[in-house]
Formats: sequence, structure tokens, C-alpha cells
Amino acid sequence: MKAGVWFAAGAAAGVYGMVRVRRLAEAFTPDGMRDRIGAAVVGARMFGEEVARGQAVAEIHLRQRFDGADAGPPQLMNPTTTPSREGIR
Repeated sequence: MKAGVWFAAGAAAGVYGMVRVRRLAEAFTPDGMRDRIGAAVVGARMFGEEVARGQAVAEIHLRQRFDGADAGPPQLMNPTTTPSREGIR
């Protein structure tokens, strides 16, 4: 009984080791390196988008806290709606 358990454990460890070595060897082939670099580029792009989204949300929260008025992104004023200068002398 003990010999069978040890045989099964050894066979399982051997299969596990072979699979890990095969995956490691595939990772260092040109195709594997291309996949890893592509994944890193996609990850960096996603991280940049998340940072930009977080900055926009933080800006909205800060505007709400300090301005109390407009909570959206900054708006440009229409040059035709500038205040009149009649009262300023």
C-alpha cells in the first residue's frame, strides 16, 4: 500500500514538474516573449486609463468641495457673453 502511494506521488510530482518546465521553456521563445511584451503594453495602457479616470473623478470631487457650484469639467466662457464694462470706471 505504501509503495503505491509513493509511486503515485512521485508520478504526480514528475508530471507537474514537466508541465512547469514546458511552460517556462515556452515563455522564453520568441512567440512567448512577444506575448509577454504585448501583455505588458496592454497592462500599461489600462493603468494609464485608470489613472486618468481617477484624476478626473478627483478633480470633480475637489471642484464640488471648493467651488460648490459647477461640478463638471472646466467650461470655456463664450466671448459674446462677457460682462459689460459700463459699471467699471
